[in-house]
Amino acid sequence: MPIRMLSGDDKIAEIRRLYFTTTRQTIDRDLAKALDLLKSMDSEDERERATVYMEGLAQMRSDWTGKSKVRSQKSKVKNKNRF
Repeated sequence: MPIRMLSGDDKIAEIRRLYFTTTRQTIDRDLAKALDLLKSMDSEDERERATVYMEGLAQMRSDWTGKSKVRSQKSKVKNKNRF
């Protein structure tokens, strides 16, 4: 079976699929795959069309990974300072 090269529309469709199916457990892998697809796009127009999904994936990653760790550390510090 020959390997099929993805068109620009196929790449955007795959990024969109990743956006809608990613979970807290898969966000790092899905974002890395989306970035690889974005880098392989031929035109700036294609990359602009994928922007909304890329920003959404980045926001999900931020919400699911970075902020929860920071919040829990800050709450520990606040609780220590109370007494």
